Amino acid sequence: MNYKGNDKIHILEHPLISHKLAILRDENTGTREFRTVVSEISSLITYEATRHMPTREVEVTTPCGVAKCQVLAGKKVAIVPILRAGLGMVDGVLSLLPTAKVGHVGLYRDPETLEPVEYYCKMPADISERDVIILDPMLATGGSATAAIQFMKDYGCRNIAMMNIIAAPEGLDVIARDHPDVEIYVAALDDHLNEHGYIVPGLGDAGDRIFGTK
Repeated sequence: MNYKGNDKIHILEHPLISHKLAILRDENTGTREFRTVVSEISSLITYEATRHMPTREVEVTTPCGVAKCQVLAGKKVAIVPILRAGLGMVDGVLSLLPTAKVGHVGLYRDPETLEPVEYYCKMPADISERDVIILDPMLATGGSATAAIQFMKDYGCRNIAMMNIIAAPEGLDVIARDHPDVEIYVAALDDHLNEHGYIVPGLGDAGDRIFGTK
C-alpha cells in the first residue's frame, strides 16, 4: 500500500508482519524476544525492499543438467543503521544480504528541540558506489532520518532507500518533502506523535527495548 498515493512510500501488508508487530507492541514482551522479532521483521521488510533489484541470466550446472538462473546484477549494497536502535535491524537484513557492507551513523534527538544531533559517522570507503539502505525501527518526527539521508547524499550516494518498522505520518511527510527521491519501506503506519515526539500507539523506545536499558 502506498502512502497518500506516493509510489515511493510503501506500507507493507503481510500476515506474518502483522503477527510479529503485535508481539513487538506488547509491553510484556521481554528483551530477548523483542530483539529476535525486530530481526525477523527486518528480514521480511528486506524481502520487499529488494523486490526490484536488477538481475542477469547465468547458466548453472545441476546434477541433472543445465539451468538458466537469475542472479543479482545491480550495484553492491551497503546498509547504514542509525545508532543505536538501527543496530537491532542489521542481522535481519544481513541474513538476506550477507555480502552487504555496514556503515554507521550516530544521531540522537535533542530532548528540547527534538532536532537530530550527530555524534558518530563511519562509512565503507566505497559507499558512494553502493546502493544504500538506511535502517531505523522508528520513523517519528523524521528529523534523524532526513539528516541521515542527507549524510549519504553528501557522501555521493545516489540510490538510497530507508527501512522502518513503525512510522508516524509526520515522519513520512518530512521525508517526502525533503527527499522525494528516496524509497521508504515501512511495516506499519501508526496514528500520530504525542507531545514528547513518540509514536502513538507505537511500541515505546525501540533502543531501550532492544538493548534492555529501561
